[in-house]
Amino acid sequence: MKYTLAIYGAPYSSQAPQTALSFAKSLLESGHSIYRLFFYMDGVHNASAIAVPPQDEVNIPAEWSALIRKYDLDAVVCIAAALRRGIIDKTEAERYEVSAHNFAEGFTLSGLGQLVDAGIASDRLITFGP
Repeated sequence: MKYTLAIYGAPYSSQAPQTALSFAKSLLESGHSIYRLFFYMDGVHNASAIAVPPQDEVNIPAEWSALIRKYDLDAVVCIAAALRRGIIDKTEAERYEVSAHNFAEGFTLSGLGQLVDAGIASDRLITFGP
């Protein structure tokens, strides 16, 4: 079965990203496929390359990046939600003349159309978060 997961919660302030991450791992280990991961609303914080949790906590953004690399997943971050929350890649930083960028490897900025496309192309669209 082909799934799309939409993650709306921020790491460390919502259980949604950790639950979605565990669910994604279980899906892939069970032979299912993930068409797309879509990070929206506060979920865009999962794409931050500069999150540094305490040593006794799981680094959820790093775990997402590792899973994306391992399975070559399509991980889309809503550009409007990301920019609004200060999550920005190098291209957008240059475009908006911002002095830094903090976008993690493996993620891509795009629009809500990618979520619509994923809903059409997938057997199941599952959301995690508010």
